[in-house]
Amino acid sequence: MKLVPLILSGGSGSRLWPLSRELFPKQFISLFSNQSLFQDTLRRCQSIQTVSVEDPVVICNEEHRFLVAEQFREAGITPGGILLEPIGRNTAPAVAAVSHFIKKKYRRSTDDICLLVLPADHVISEVSEFVKAVEQAINLALDEHLVTFGIVPDQPHTGFGYIKKGLANHDNNGFEVLQFVEKPNLKLAEQYVGSGEYLWNSGMFLFKATTYLEALQQFEPLMVDYCLDAVNQGKEDMNFYRLHPDAFKSCPSNSIDYAVMEHAVEFQVKPSVIPLDAGWNDVGSWGALWEVLKHDQHGNAVKGSVVTEDTTDSLLFCDQGILAVNQRAKLTRVLG
Repeated sequence: MKLVPLILSGGSGSRLWPLSRELFPKQFISLFSNQSLFQDTLRRCQSIQTVSVEDPVVICNEEHRFLVAEQFREAGITPGGILLEPIGRNTAPAVAAVSHFIKKKYRRSTDDICLLVLPADHVISEVSEFVKAVEQAINLALDEHLVTFGIVPDQPHTGFGYIKKGLANHDNNGFEVLQFVEKPNLKLAEQYVGSGEYLWNSGMFLFKATTYLEALQQFEPLMVDYCLDAVNQGKEDMNFYRLHPDAFKSCPSNSIDYAVMEHAVEFQVKPSVIPLDAGWNDVGSWGALWEVLKHDQHGNAVKGSVVTEDTTDSLLFCDQGILAVNQRAKLTRVLG
């Protein structure tokens, strides 16, 4: 079998503004190291050694195409394809388009090709745990399961959806999925975490391309047809593949969760979840960025050239010049 990493890079840059912007969203920013979140995602896929991992395929906003190509070049990684969306249609059509593209690229049955679907902007600090979870998920995917990864919660968070676990799968660390739950209020979140039966919904998946398209055909047949037209009528443009704009714009917009996974629970299409405890964070807010960055002895999380005096428990980010801060004097200056 072949494992194709599918990187979803359609972010609009609305979160972490003004650091993240529409034309330069957070996945392309170096927040924690010399590499961007996008490049970290690419390198995590290279850590999977037990199966044949193909070159990663990316689907992104066409306005980000040169950013994506340059970040591949900087990372020294060859793309398996860079698909350009003329308009955002959420994750379900994005994965459907790539599934059709993969079938066209290999010019044969894709029954032995699994897609590892990963958002481009997540942080995972324990890569070995991530790899272990992927390896566990592959066996389920080859058995026609639609697999998602559920984050083991460390607090009652109200900003994530939840997944309720069912029975454990045979000879595997995965579980049947009983229910997908919307973002809860604090009281419900406390109950979910206290029960030990729930995981955070990470938005990461692993399944065979054929399994996904068959499920989508059952629940959203128009989406399958429009995405097929978008690929078949699309065209190569240098190192990119442009989806046909009219066909893709006609496609319904929906997420994988709503279009496929929630229906799969109802119709018993074998959805499964693998628990993942790997230092995951979707860095969806300045507060989340604060949690991920290391803190100094004064509780400050600092990135870049920053000088502090009488400053505690602050998030300080400087991407040019020098930032000088004195919290007690209420003084902030950018030098240079």
